[in-house]
Amino acid sequence: MNPTASGSPSNEILQQEIAIHAPATRVFAALTDPRQRLQWWGDGQRFRLLGMDSDLRPGGPWEMRFTGMDGNPVSVRGEYREIDPPRVLSFTWLPGWQGDTTVSLVRFELAESGGITTVRLTHSGLITEASRASHRGWPFILEWLRAYIEGGSAPTSAPDGAEPLRN
Repeated sequence: MNPTASGSPSNEILQQEIAIHAPATRVFAALTDPRQRLQWWGDGQRFRLLGMDSDLRPGGPWEMRFTGMDGNPVSVRGEYREIDPPRVLSFTWLPGWQGDTTVSLVRFELAESGGITTVRLTHSGLITEASRASHRGWPFILEWLRAYIEGGSAPTSAPDGAEPLRN
């Protein structure tokens, strides 16, 4: 199953969904543990995570530092809003590459059935077309997560309907 994507300029939301053959507790741990995130977030070539700081509690800050497609260092940071293991993780998102101070919200919802976890990602508050366009790489990120958890390799091309990651 490839991630599905949708976006609507009128409501400033991007959504993706993917099924992962693993318990929700395993998926939640990969999303929240900085050591695990360093292992799967990125493809090691055009996008590589260099470090992550995380204070996993409502109101706690987090930051990821990485090299982007152009090889330059960038970061994204925010604050955790909701943590309900293993069902919900949400946090604010302020990317350093956007050049403004517009904060958006990322929400992961996990639902497990029969050993398969459906991960639904909602990225809201993307108020401009430029901000929506710069965040259409979520299908890549969900594929990296699935590959890490299921023991496969990271994809080297865009999942169906995905655009390359930008920074």
